[in-house]
Amino acid sequence: MLPDSERFVDPTIDQFDEVRKIGMGPMAGKVAMSTREDGSLVEPGTQVMVHRGDLALTYTVAGPEALASIVDHPEAIAHADGHRRTGVNTASLMLAALRAEGVRDRAMQAPHPRLRALLQAVGEAPYESDEAQDVRFRLPDQSGQERWLRLDEIPLPQSTPAAWPR
Repeated sequence: MLPDSERFVDPTIDQFDEVRKIGMGPMAGKVAMSTREDGSLVEPGTQVMVHRGDLALTYTVAGPEALASIVDHPEAIAHADGHRRTGVNTASLMLAALRAEGVRDRAMQAPHPRLRALLQAVGEAPYESDEAQDVRFRLPDQSGQERWLRLDEIPLPQSTPAAWPR
């Protein structure tokens, strides 16, 4: 869950054969429930059903206490760099999708200055996956030389809010 933008994202959905066969990529969407007074989007324990092709997927919402058991787990710590890389790649593909005709104008109106700065920075630049499967955009680097940059390497104006964690 991305509470600040009331979005639900599951970049791991393709780990299931049935979902991978559909080939629709990461799950992303708006949560259609109002924010609760305690800051959460939905009550812990709530089950959320999402349709993906002919499949019905059920997610169970975990409470805030689940976060520590996940991020402090030895496996999560051991693979933190890989998880971050997957997150950067997922965000890169979402950014590329947000450039589509009819979508970009709406995305530029979102109340997220970092998103707007990234959309402006990448413009219509080509993107591709490199040999390590990292998504990169063809853009000028800090010195002005064009090269293939990962999303976290793209120079942004100093006034752009920092990426999470802040």
